[in-house]
Amino acid sequence: MTLTVPARTPVPLRADLTPTEDVVSTNSVAVRRHVLADLIPGSVARNALLVVGGAALTGLAAQLSVPIQPISPVPVTGQTFAVLLVAAALGPWRALTSMVLYLAVGMAGVPWFAGGTSGAGGASFGYILGYLAAGLLVGELARRAGDRTPLRTVGTMVAGNAVIYAFGVSWLVATVGLSVGTALAVGVVPFLIGDGIKIALAAGILPGAWALVRRLGR
Repeated sequence: MTLTVPARTPVPLRADLTPTEDVVSTNSVAVRRHVLADLIPGSVARNALLVVGGAALTGLAAQLSVPIQPISPVPVTGQTFAVLLVAAALGPWRALTSMVLYLAVGMAGVPWFAGGTSGAGGASFGYILGYLAAGLLVGELARRAGDRTPLRTVGTMVAGNAVIYAFGVSWLVATVGLSVGTALAVGVVPFLIGDGIKIALAAGILPGAWALVRRLGR
């Protein structure tokens, strides 16, 4: 009697329906794609480059700074957009490490905080501290497929922004001496429209990237 073994059928890449990861079967070895950075080959060297690149991108985005005094002591910058995109692309721990590096280098004197500043202090420093927590949160949500559809991405970005706002407002209250109401008025309200636009952009960019991944069969 002859036993016929059916041929293996490759498991297609899923970038929209799986709850936590994409899985591709290659020679019986499952390759998991939790976040976009996992599509890049390598391990230690790859992670180091991604971490440094994420910090550098955040520093560059911080130079896109528009003062809005006397409305708010905190300028409008591209930082938040960069932080959230980096977090979603890198995942929680690489994103957190990248934001720690960004903070540490700025504290060491490299002028890549908003407006070419460095060091601790300043009205916007609380937001920078918030980048660490937001990077961890958004990265974890992205790892759980929170960036695969526009609606999920909006929810992920809103959560990340809320964390950054919470740190920023707390810093304004603690160091500038503002009341909570005033801190919300100058530290959140002026940025809502701009952050809404950034969230809409992210809701197009990230799911679009995953759609491209599906088409390429990565």
